[in-house]
Amino acid sequence: MRHVYIRGILALIWLAAAIVSGLSGNLEWAGLYLLMGAAFGYSAYAPWKKEKNGKGEH
Repeated sequence: MRHVYIRGILALIWLAAAIVSGLSGNLEWAGLYLLMGAAFGYSAYAPWKKEKNGKGEH
C-alpha cells in the first residue's frame, strides 16, 4: 500500500508543477506536467480502488 501513497504524492507534485508552469506562461510544460500528474494519479488510484473493494488482499 506504500507505493500507492508514494505515487499519490508524486501526482500532487506534478500537478503543482503544472500550476506553477501555467501561471508563469509555460503552457507547453504545464501540459506535460499535467499529463504526468494524471498518469501518476491514475497509477495510484487504480490499485487503491482495487484494494478498497477487497480484491487485492494477499
